Amino acid sequence: MNLPASVEGRERLRLFCALRLREPALDTLAAWQAGELRDGRVVPREHLHLTLAFLGHRPRGEVLAIAEALRGSAAAAGPIRLLPARYRETRSVGMLVLKDVTGAATRLAEDLFGRLERLGVYERERRAWLAHVTVLRFRRPPGLKPSLPELGEIVPSDAAVYLSQLGPNGAQYFVVESFVLERG
Repeated sequence: MNLPASVEGRERLRLFCALRLREPALDTLAAWQAGELRDGRVVPREHLHLTLAFLGHRPRGEVLAIAEALRGSAAAAGPIRLLPARYRETRSVGMLVLKDVTGAATRLAEDLFGRLERLGVYERERRAWLAHVTVLRFRRPPGLKPSLPELGEIVPSDAAVYLSQLGPNGAQYFVVESFVLERG
């Protein structure tokens, strides 16, 4: 387990599970953000990911079981292939919605939800999981209609349990544990 020293002594940790992106995809997304997105706070390159499950504040003692659940889901997942589909805004974020070409990312998410529910650390959302990368945060939707980034096919590098630490300049994310995905 790879926890930063700043969480020493904390009994509850703010956690989420996510798919991490490879360097070329991160480079392309960061360049696209700089050229296409305005009227908000761009999500830093090092924080771009596809959230699988947000767990909120969990007791420190649950981290290993959560990591094992993600390890099992990652091992069972087939090759994940994603394509940029559209840009979408909610009340507070702009996101790049991705098409799950083979359905493998959705199956991984569903498998993880079941494992986390059985541990009693997660309650499934009512809406279906949506493959997306949050790229922009704002107070009011700016109504942007950017062109899509030229990413081609996206194959995530791995799945990770993240620690999210809130601070005055926004959240900072730290990878606690990560698991390689099948490339296919």
